[in-house]
Amino acid sequence: MRGVVAPGGIVPLGADFPADGSGPDADCHILHLDMDAFFASVERLRHPEARGRPVIVGGTGPRGVVSSADYLARARGVHSAMPMTRAMRLCPEALVYPPDGRAYRQASEAVMDILRSVTPLVQPLSLDEAFLDVSGARRRLGGPVRIAAMIRERVRAEQRLTCSVGVAATRFTAKLASTHCKPDGLLLVPTAHVRGFLDPLPVGALPGVGDRTEQTLSRLGVRTVGQLARQEPDLLRMELGTKAGTRLAELARGVDPSPVVPETPDKSVGSEETFDEDVAEPEVVDRELLRLSEKVARRLRASGQMGRTVSLKLRRGDFSTITRSRTLPESTDVAREISAVARELYTASGLRGVPLRLVGVRVEGVIPAERAHRQLALGEEESGWRDVERVMDRVTARFGPGAIQSAVLVKRDENDV
Repeated sequence: MRGVVAPGGIVPLGADFPADGSGPDADCHILHLDMDAFFASVERLRHPEARGRPVIVGGTGPRGVVSSADYLARARGVHSAMPMTRAMRLCPEALVYPPDGRAYRQASEAVMDILRSVTPLVQPLSLDEAFLDVSGARRRLGGPVRIAAMIRERVRAEQRLTCSVGVAATRFTAKLASTHCKPDGLLLVPTAHVRGFLDPLPVGALPGVGDRTEQTLSRLGVRTVGQLARQEPDLLRMELGTKAGTRLAELARGVDPSPVVPETPDKSVGSEETFDEDVAEPEVVDRELLRLSEKVARRLRASGQMGRTVSLKLRRGDFSTITRSRTLPESTDVAREISAVARELYTASGLRGVPLRLVGVRVEGVIPAERAHRQLALGEEESGWRDVERVMDRVTARFGPGAIQSAVLVKRDENDV
């Protein structure tokens, strides 16, 4: 769908639409790009046998869940986070592929390169979506709708993937627009018609409206964004809290002053693993903590960051979950140091030997590496485990996952990069 919101609904973008930005997109400089069924679409490119068949990406074990499903599978009721066993009952003819993080990151980087060739003001939200501010590109490339169309054409031609793009004056409206026109669509929401677009939507479409907030609003007789916009802000602040009430009152009226912030650094970097069966053996959990620590440390080094707080997540078979953390004297990006803390936290948790469904390792308090000053301990060599792990990074980058690994890890998941 290629359309523009107008009184009475959405009308097609005609060939006579002004390409120079002098039309209804004149002040709509925010774009939100969302790749269509990204993981599944990448897998379809890699597997010719998937042509014309539903594609599902996710874990294939007894506890596997759906990470992504293409639109053929979605038409059968399959969606992300669904247990794979249920997905296969709904769509038994689907081809299922395990996630390949390396392939998805490579495809994402290629798409983000296209976006950055248009404007430096690109804010990735995940591997498959990003905001752009194209106000500075208009003189060179034309109006926002023309730029959005050009981006979609390049993604299709260069990456053989499709995406949906929302165009609006604010981030919030642009994101809703891209959702509204999926798959493979482009939707412009002119500022003059924002309220007409927002008012019929359910309040659950607003960011920050979860089940509890939706119940509170329902009690007030508020079920649509339009009804929310007509509420007194003071009432919303009283019912929802000052911050949430003010924010929702603004969004319901189409007000969102938040700018596009390029490359927002992560405040934490983590990884977790759900076992196919509950694991009680401490040595198995220790090995998994080392593997996860290596993955986290590698991501920290790749992004030029370090962190001081190591956090451990443990989930029992009954889904009860605990977290424990410890702050180090100095920041680190070394897997050996991260895993040592994670294993100590595991031992101190009281769950050593208790069957676990999931374990996770996270490093918080992340800052750029150049801002992290490291004091050498007495007798410590300047080159040590950090240099060893950097060598491992280079070997992995050249020869692929599993080319070099810690001796205690008898098996590595080749998707972990």
